[in-house]
Amino acid sequence: MSLVGDFVFDVTVVLWVATVIAKDQPWAPLAVGGALIAAAAPVMVIGPFAGVFVDRWDRRRTMMATDLIRAALIAALLVIPVLGERLSVSVQLAVVYGVVALASATAQFFNGARFGLLARVVAATDQPRAGGISQTTVAVASIIGPPLAAPLLFSIGVQWALIVNSLSFVVSFVAVLAIREGAVGVDDVDGSTASRNFRREFAEGARFFAGNRILRALMICVVVATLGIGAINALDVFFVTDNLHAPAAALGTLGAALGVGSVVGAVIATAVGSRVRSLTMFWIMLTALGVAVVAYARATNLGIAIAILFLAGVPLAIVNSVAGPILLTATPQRLLGRVMAVFNPIQQVAAIAGMALVAYLASTTLRGLDATVGGVHFGRIDSIFLVAGLLICGSGLWVGSALRGVDARAPVDEPQAPDAEPLSEEDSAIAQA
Repeated sequence: MSLVGDFVFDVTVVLWVATVIAKDQPWAPLAVGGALIAAAAPVMVIGPFAGVFVDRWDRRRTMMATDLIRAALIAALLVIPVLGERLSVSVQLAVVYGVVALASATAQFFNGARFGLLARVVAATDQPRAGGISQTTVAVASIIGPPLAAPLLFSIGVQWALIVNSLSFVVSFVAVLAIREGAVGVDDVDGSTASRNFRREFAEGARFFAGNRILRALMICVVVATLGIGAINALDVFFVTDNLHAPAAALGTLGAALGVGSVVGAVIATAVGSRVRSLTMFWIMLTALGVAVVAYARATNLGIAIAILFLAGVPLAIVNSVAGPILLTATPQRLLGRVMAVFNPIQQVAAIAGMALVAYLASTTLRGLDATVGGVHFGRIDSIFLVAGLLICGSGLWVGSALRGVDARAPVDEPQAPDAEPLSEEDSAIAQA
């Protein structure tokens, strides 16, 4: 429910800013970009700090609190349609950007707590299947949510899209509330006085991340693959019009095809997740995804592109399904929040860098590219997509080689405790107690 609300809200914000708040303005694309930056920036700015506190706090209560905060934040946006033209365009945009940024910042605490809670609720042997089920919900939500946004916005008004998303967080709150305390257990948080130092706690998580072979390889692989995927996200609408010779509205159809393929892939991951090594499945499916992107780059009509993206959705969902269990197995529970606080911002930086780079290349250096090599035509967008596919293929093959023989299911090595400041006699007695 929460994911459906998120997809509705994300699409609604883009359409709302582009077609209502900044309607017919030459700076409308910049205004839309501002909303995307407002959503992405907290991942890099707040994410590293959130991980430390998530590892300190009760994860179930953190999830419930952040659900209520986000419900209130989204509901606060109703002030814009209620007051209407009494608010200037600049004030409306400021309110939208502010709420989007705060909601994204709050989500950093929710996501870290959810990841840690799953590690407690789900047995290690069931985590690959749980990853498949989780990815299925994401894929289904990606099919249901975006098509609802436009009718809600243009038929009955933006306020209903906001209400739907706000209520989705209330449903999420009730669902988390329904989890029995006994099913969760007690978080293994070190409550001693020596551990309550933000710098030391963050450094401990960073050192563990840097010293773990699986996490290092996975991060390098994900960064390279994210650069390629960012290229597609940034330029796909131009690929639809320039290479597929279809209207821009067909972008939604392509997204639905990818979503349906993702459902199939998630179901496959759920069925075989416990019988195939997660690392093996990860690198093979990532390589297959790269091959699909290379094929997509050479597509010249909408029908072929839809079929390719459906097939691409299968390995994409499997990669997303097994990545979580790999991280869970390679990381001690007490460090999960801090490890994710390192992982997510780096991935976000890679995504933004990839989108910025290809947008620059497509607008300047490669703008006039029109070449034929060996009877194969290369234009600006399909050439970028071809390189993106090769990057994804290369990252998959590299991680398969780098982690050959590594068993992701083996127990993780706990990092050495960081040097602590000497405790007073009173603090030592408290810590011992």
